[in-house]
Amino acid sequence: MALTTNPIGHGDEAPSAWLQRWSHLLPEGGNVLDVACGRGRHARWLHQRRLRVVAVDRSAEAITAIGLPTECCETCVADIEDGPWPFSGRQFDAIVVTNYLWRPLLPTLLASLAPGGVLIYETFTAGNETVGKPSRPDFLLQPGELLQVCQALRVVAFEDGFEDRPSQRFIQRIVAVRELPLDKDPSASSPTRFQLG
Repeated sequence: MALTTNPIGHGDEAPSAWLQRWSHLLPEGGNVLDVACGRGRHARWLHQRRLRVVAVDRSAEAITAIGLPTECCETCVADIEDGPWPFSGRQFDAIVVTNYLWRPLLPTLLASLAPGGVLIYETFTAGNETVGKPSRPDFLLQPGELLQVCQALRVVAFEDGFEDRPSQRFIQRIVAVRELPLDKDPSASSPTRFQLG
């Protein structure tokens, strides 16, 4: 299916290398929530991998720029910081968050992750104020913060440090899985194998 051309600007950059590295954990044909999706760089990439995408952002202009057919990408314009959570009662097979942090939303995101679901989260961390934006503490994770947030999940991968490409930034990343209850996991007699990158 052809994609609509995206206007040049924010959202045209390549999908997160962290998302690409761990995308093999996303369930085939699963529904993926792209939080604070912007102009849809991840929504389009996930769609190309035959995942059902739900994209949410507060910018109607950004949502319009995604350009995917409505039958394969559910879009939602919502202020997820000051308004009600638009997906109350719904759970997702995967949740993707990049370059976004709103701490009061974190428990809601975890509650929205279905059993067996995968959380792929990547955003700026303390130290980034020394190299650029964002620089406000409200938008910067503290060391190991995502590990604390995900303590009820099975952490498959975690990174917390500095990188200088494609630009200098302090970043924290996690991949975590809400494991299936033992009585619903057919392989419960042996450990779950999460293939590493």
